[in-house]
Amino acid sequence: MKRIPARTHLTRRLAAAVLAGGLLVSAPAAAQADSPYERGPDPTERSIEATRGPFSVSTISVSDFSTPGFGAANITYPTSRSEGTFGVVAISPGYTAGESTIAWLRPRIASQGFVVISFDTNSRTDFPSSRGDQLLAALDYVIEDSSVRDRVDGSRQAVMGHSMGGGGSLEAASDRRSIEAVVGLTPWNSDKTWSEVDAASLMIGAENDSVAPARTHAIPFYNSLTGAEDRAYLELDGASHLAPTFSNTEIAKYSISWLKRFVDDDDRYDQFLCPAPSTGFGSPLSDSRVSCPLG
Repeated sequence: MKRIPARTHLTRRLAAAVLAGGLLVSAPAAAQADSPYERGPDPTERSIEATRGPFSVSTISVSDFSTPGFGAANITYPTSRSEGTFGVVAISPGYTAGESTIAWLRPRIASQGFVVISFDTNSRTDFPSSRGDQLLAALDYVIEDSSVRDRVDGSRQAVMGHSMGGGGSLEAASDRRSIEAVVGLTPWNSDKTWSEVDAASLMIGAENDSVAPARTHAIPFYNSLTGAEDRAYLELDGASHLAPTFSNTEIAKYSISWLKRFVDDDDRYDQFLCPAPSTGFGSPLSDSRVSCPLG
């Protein structure tokens, strides 16, 4: 179920009219708090590119004996309780890969104001449909059973993944229509059509990907996401399929912006997504398509 975007321009127009009329009255409360889910200070280019965001974080490890439906996992979460609860993000690795290959994303995203779980899959050769099930199981574990469940707003969920994990994120969003956001990183899936997905979906491809070429995976996924709340495709210039397995500023900044925008309903992050990022000379992107203006 899609959430109605939290920010409306009505209260801002009303506040402007009040000021223009010289009336000494307070603006409506909604004009001062654009989204109840905003977390952290006003973002800047520097803040979303930083290796750590404004929130201090801690990490707990969960053995595969304790995880229902997926393998061993790590959960990183903001230590502060002053801003309430946080949205939850689950991240799956790719085919034959372990949790360590995408672990760099976990603290980077969590420090921006999310509870993030990344995990080993049951088998390193699990296909996207299984990885989708495991992403949902990981979300449920964090929300219902983890030791940090009291820090989580279970109504605000997102999924991410690399390669078959990225394909799995689409599977998860197809099965659970309440998921708010999807981020596929050089995603792979034999299914190319995802019109049933409601979640705002960002596909990040790589120009030189020979394992999941963008022209046969990420781009068809993007093109098929006609039912998504919003959609975007970004392509990393000169990058390979394994780009998401190493710390990468472009992957982090746009993933963070997408999650903040659609999990936190925080349109302070629109500025980093619309207009679509430049692909001109010197840009780290070779292709850029965003459904601006964002809903």
